[in-house]
Amino acid sequence: MEAHQTDHSNMKLGKSPAVHDPRTLLMANYLTPDALPPTPAKYIYAKNIPATGWGMMANDKIGDCTCAAAGHLIMEWTDDNGALVTPSDQDIINAYSSITGYDPATGKNDNGAVETNVLNYWRKTGIAGHKIMAYASLEPKNETHIKLGTFLFGGCYIGVSLPLTAQTQKVWSVPPGGATGRGAPGSWGGHAVCVVGYDSHGLTIITWGATKKMTWSFWNAYCDEAYAIISTDFAGAKTAPSGFDLAALQADLKLIVA
Repeated sequence: MEAHQTDHSNMKLGKSPAVHDPRTLLMANYLTPDALPPTPAKYIYAKNIPATGWGMMANDKIGDCTCAAAGHLIMEWTDDNGALVTPSDQDIINAYSSITGYDPATGKNDNGAVETNVLNYWRKTGIAGHKIMAYASLEPKNETHIKLGTFLFGGCYIGVSLPLTAQTQKVWSVPPGGATGRGAPGSWGGHAVCVVGYDSHGLTIITWGATKKMTWSFWNAYCDEAYAIISTDFAGAKTAPSGFDLAALQADLKLIVA
């Protein structure tokens, strides 16, 4: 794939409609604003991974974007630690199969997955041998939250309800006619991606094996779920980041029967 390919119309999606479980922990409850470090105006991780070096993780063939996004975050975190781990396509397919019942032999049940189901599986069982400690939901349309989640924890896991206009955009942005018609949320379908950076113009994400940009307006119009993930694969999660009450989150997590 070329670094700036703009026709993604043949790519697979695979994020099922967001399921907002009231038990999901909210990041806002664990932030201590007085102790938070200043958030840089711009930041990006995984500088050592080429723009097209992320790998498809089978998302060009099947609707496993929810698991591919997890695999890309594992790459980003381990790269930040100086010991890059690249999950194989088979690792990602195995996780997708376990979560959804997808049968690689017949292609049956390739219907995508719910992001929270993937996150819970990732926490309990692991993907490509890597488990996460916890995850917390970000407040919708809160740019401060996604900047904090990205900066403090090395990226965010988000879901977007893509419009048809996104199929051929170099930078994902709201079309001139607004979020209606071909620009309507979900007119193409749901997709999971990971955020690895941000600046004044928008977010840097990983999708279909490469980096891509989306504007802040696009994120506000089409993002329907977003999560900060705490993982020991990321250096910043080995000790609680300043301004984040990790102990309280872990204690609350034990109270949830998932």
